[in-house]
Amino acid sequence: MTTPSSNTQSNAQGSFGAVLQQARKHKKVSLEEVAAELFILKRHLEALETENFTELPQAAFARGFAINYAKYLGLDSAKIASSFDTAYPKELKAKSINNTNTPLRPMGTLQRDTHNRIRFNPLLILGVVGLIILAVFLFRMVSNASQENNAEPVSTVEDISAIEQAQGAAIDNDTSGVGASGSALNLGDAGTAFLNMKLTADAVVSITDASGNSLISGTQTAGDYDLSGTPPFNVQIDNIDNVSLMLNQQAVALETYATDKQATFELTP
Repeated sequence: MTTPSSNTQSNAQGSFGAVLQQARKHKKVSLEEVAAELFILKRHLEALETENFTELPQAAFARGFAINYAKYLGLDSAKIASSFDTAYPKELKAKSINNTNTPLRPMGTLQRDTHNRIRFNPLLILGVVGLIILAVFLFRMVSNASQENNAEPVSTVEDISAIEQAQGAAIDNDTSGVGASGSALNLGDAGTAFLNMKLTADAVVSITDASGNSLISGTQTAGDYDLSGTPPFNVQIDNIDNVSLMLNQQAVALETYATDKQATFELTP
């Protein structure tokens, strides 16, 4: 760091302000640069250099400014402080002493730019958060509805009327083919058999008849299913615990065909 000449130092006792100004110019720095470095207002630095004490804050603060300024310029801060004390007007000293018992007042510091400071409104923040939550809720509703619409449709099951069920229940497998209800259905002649399937829980079931017709296929929900077709039937069940099956009202022992709860077999009357 370059220091002022000895002649400049020797003049400290006479005019500390001139010494500060000469040292600053010798260092080739502006008042703005010094103000930004020391956090002292430019007008206070100018007041120190011109020894305009009325523009400075109270004596203790102004003396501290002079010491910091001298240290920054590489001067003897003790000599600058002594010269400051000598030059400081007595009437201002008395006024400063009288003000020691008054409440603290703001001293000169760099002004902060508050014009561009962003202020947040708590109600606005809560509103934004609420909108985000609502958007997420609506998105999930739309996604769930889309998934339900795109789900694989459950295979339809051939419906059998109440009269047909009554007729099937009264089928007699004797040679006459006449049941107790008086119906004249003959399975041997018609080549049709009836299946009744009950599901206690969801299960994957696939049944096709001898003609290759798919009577039921895919995941089925709990409920009763009445089917009919040409035997023999090709049956596939993924979990026999959830399924009970009857052929022409005769229970089918699924466990005899199952391996690890899964059964694949051919069923004929």
